Amino acid sequence: MTEDVSKDLTAFLQQAGMGALGTRMGIELIEARPGLVVATMPVAGNTQPYGLLHGGASAVLAETIGSLVSAIHAGPDALVVGVDLNCTHHKSAREGLVTGRATLIAAGRTLASSAVAITDEAGNPICTARLTCLIRPK
Repeated sequence: MTEDVSKDLTAFLQQAGMGALGTRMGIELIEARPGLVVATMPVAGNTQPYGLLHGGASAVLAETIGSLVSAIHAGPDALVVGVDLNCTHHKSAREGLVTGRATLIAAGRTLASSAVAITDEAGNPICTARLTCLIRPK
């Protein structure tokens, strides 16, 4: 895929938005291309009572971008829905942005799986996740 097509895809998805929950959580798409989606999310507003990034917030980021990378694979005539999400939380964050990188690891006509790495601003691992999506025709 050319760099221009990747920029066009990223711009299209940025305009389409991250859905109501993703928007509420401040998820912002940085890059989208076949096999890779990158987005950020602020820690502020997504914390648990101790002031740490909520593990559920990491799960929302993982499912959002994992679904997007699967949708890019599936194409415009298909819908994707998450059917399995597994998250391992390594450490937390108290401030700043976290960045999620969803990489397609296996993709077929009916299932697509992605690995999601979420890091803090220093590049430290916050969470790793695996998402499997079901692909259905529209």
